[in-house]
Amino acid sequence: MSDVVSRETRSRMMSGIRASDTKPELLIRKGLHSLGFRYRLHDTSLPGNPDIVFRPRRAAIFVNGCFWHAHECDLFKWPRTRPEWWKDKLMANRRRDIQVKGLIRDIRWRQLTIWECAIRGVGRRDLFEVMNMASIWISDSCVDEEITGLQ
Repeated sequence: MSDVVSRETRSRMMSGIRASDTKPELLIRKGLHSLGFRYRLHDTSLPGNPDIVFRPRRAAIFVNGCFWHAHECDLFKWPRTRPEWWKDKLMANRRRDIQVKGLIRDIRWRQLTIWECAIRGVGRRDLFEVMNMASIWISDSCVDEEITGLQ
């Protein structure tokens, strides 16, 4: 019985977590729009439902939260409660990220991952710098890139 209750409680807690329109994603979208870029959001026809999509350029941007994707940076800390459950969950997210990268590459799309630590936390970059880096990537022919915070 207690297992069912904890599963229900867990489900309620996780349902409040946003998968799209997060603060970092909104910042990136606003910045790109102000630079004149027009894009689609959360294209379900592409692997991994990229956050920002530039169809004519065959380019996709993922804005990843450092915690949810177990990014090795200052913003990520392993939870102390239920460590095995969290390890399984976060490592599954990482495996899925690797799989999605491969699938995007297989269909000859380019991808950029902008990590939350690039715009938040101790090692954050200036937002103008992040937008400039993203703008160069969008306009260039680079395939896979990541923008992270300063370590």
